[in-house]
Amino acid sequence: MASRPVPAWLTEWEYAHRGLHGNLVPENSLAAARLAIAAGMGIECDIQRSADNLPMVFHDWDLARLTGSEGLTGGKSAMELRQLRYVESEESPATLGDLLALVAGQVPLLIEIKSKRGYDVIESCILVRDALAGYGGNHAVMSFDPRVARWFRHHSPATCAGLVMREDAHGYTRRRWQRRLALAIARPDFLAYHIAALPNAWVAGLRAKGLPVLTWTVNSPETRARALLNADALISEGAGLAGAAGA
Repeated sequence: MASRPVPAWLTEWEYAHRGLHGNLVPENSLAAARLAIAAGMGIECDIQRSADNLPMVFHDWDLARLTGSEGLTGGKSAMELRQLRYVESEESPATLGDLLALVAGQVPLLIEIKSKRGYDVIESCILVRDALAGYGGNHAVMSFDPRVARWFRHHSPATCAGLVMREDAHGYTRRRWQRRLALAIARPDFLAYHIAALPNAWVAGLRAKGLPVLTWTVNSPETRARALLNADALISEGAGLAGAAGA
């Protein structure tokens, strides 16, 4: 259960997963952010670190799927990444600073800091905190890595910080003890829980005690209906969006 007040805006919005992408609009691009703003949706985005330590709005650890280029995202400088183009698009990867300048407080941001085993995620936390310094718009950070919420609690206590969880083999918390341990380490202000694992008695219990629950990725009418019953806010894309689902 959250031990400090959670901002009301967190659960008052629906969030476009990686921006409002699709139809040749790349995920996590500034074009996807513009469409989300126009649709009146919050924006969920991902953060990777460039070789010269700038926070980039980019999901994958390597460049192939999104840009068709070879190499690791973290192996190129921000300038080199900005010179790439997304597949079938003139859009380029942007820095977090670029995104903040575009959004300028018009809609809230959920900033997911990527991590993996052996990765110095604390360096990413520092970069994100510094990029957000002076930004007046509503924003929260989150991560699968429980160290992220813990770090922000201690080093940027005004920042709302959440824990992302899933229960399948792709995350860190497949087993019950791993989920309990991650929650104890993170002490998050909110959960962002995988829709495939809802409904869930443990999550429902935490929610009943006051811990807000967001859910992802809502991408069909069925998952949308389930999310509306079992979570406080949705992170959606494609057929899971309100209009697409006929809601």
